[in-house]
Amino acid sequence: MNDVFGYIDGHRRQFIERLQELCRQPSIAAQNVGIQETARMVAGLMEHIGVKTELYATDGAPVVFGVVGSGPRTLLIYNHYDVQPPEPLGEWHSPPFAAEVRDGKLYARGVADNKGNLVARLSAVEAWLQTRGALPLTVKFVVEGEEETSSAHLYQFVRQHQPLLQADGCLWEAGGKDIQENPGIYMGAKGILYVELEAKGANRDLHSSQATIVPNPAWRLVWALSTLKGRSENILVEGFYDEVVEPSSEEMEHLRRLAAARDDDLRRRDLGIDQFLLGVSGLQLVKRNLYQPTCTICGIESGYTGPGSKTVLPHRATAKIDFRLVPNQRPDDIFEKVKHHLAQHGFADVQIRQLGAEHPARTPVPGDDHRDLWTRADGLAVDGGDRTNVRTHRAVRNSHCGDRLRVRAQQRPRAQREYPAGRFLPASQACGALV
Repeated sequence: MNDVFGYIDGHRRQFIERLQELCRQPSIAAQNVGIQETARMVAGLMEHIGVKTELYATDGAPVVFGVVGSGPRTLLIYNHYDVQPPEPLGEWHSPPFAAEVRDGKLYARGVADNKGNLVARLSAVEAWLQTRGALPLTVKFVVEGEEETSSAHLYQFVRQHQPLLQADGCLWEAGGKDIQENPGIYMGAKGILYVELEAKGANRDLHSSQATIVPNPAWRLVWALSTLKGRSENILVEGFYDEVVEPSSEEMEHLRRLAAARDDDLRRRDLGIDQFLLGVSGLQLVKRNLYQPTCTICGIESGYTGPGSKTVLPHRATAKIDFRLVPNQRPDDIFEKVKHHLAQHGFADVQIRQLGAEHPARTPVPGDDHRDLWTRADGLAVDGGDRTNVRTHRAVRNSHCGDRLRVRAQQRPRAQREYPAGRFLPASQACGALV
């Protein structure tokens, strides 16, 4: 592989510039900013390296589909070109779409999720094509533009073009390293239910002196929010935890291994906090992080929040909340339970709107069927915030695949996405296919 790696090293600057160019193109799915332009840019990048590419329209963002190579086996690669909103803009040390390099790192909205991973994979394919000719297998790229809004229209592409998606294995969107520089192989993902709550008062903002007789929707919303979660961090919606599946004995063994290898104090200092929630650490910290659902207030808006003061009684208040779900919770079921909860607590007037939903996914921990994944692993552990992540230690980090690509593999993408199930591609073959 020295010829392939030599090409990568020799074209490092060009690959970084390619990534910077893509990152400088905004593609904010939630705001529908730059989506069409970015889809065309991604298609151009793929065509430039020799991937046969086509754009497929949906009722939302286009899907970029590409094929390169030929052979008896097929690898499907999933990525996305959309990014999260960059606000609050004042927290950035450089503009979010400037793609500035500082201290050897590239800073931009979407560089890690998911444009950097996409460019790395395309660059790996280019390196192989330029040094060794045709790929020894077929590689298919599916790159969508609504991942950050729960892939709202990807199902349309999947249903209409199922034959295009037939494959022997799939690499999901990304990979990375934790704060201790350990790469990860992910064994699942939490689901999500994203909602917006809205409380209304008068038909316009009023002077705050009227608060003696006119309802304040900001207070109404705060009171409604306070019923969702207790100070002990328990979510108070009736039946919320009914379908939660506890980790198996095999998974607990992986959690123990991870807890023994983690430096919790290092993570805590990096976050600038005195302690983790409820003071948990070690095994309980890892278990809670991976196997418990959440109820998170992502943002609250009402009245005046600019500099100085303004004596205003707002006429509207909204809050955005996400519920991170674990197997076997279902977003539609949780939505109905939250809606019922609000009504039961006297807040039927508070409107609730669903903004996004995805089911959780879970793959059994490796057994004999997946032994190829672990032949070079010194140790095995489970990690990740929103994703169940089986990570191998220094052996994988020192291998070419772990160090160069840091891709994550799983048996199939998120449960809600209707990809055909494929056989698990052994890591050794995935590495050979891409680098």
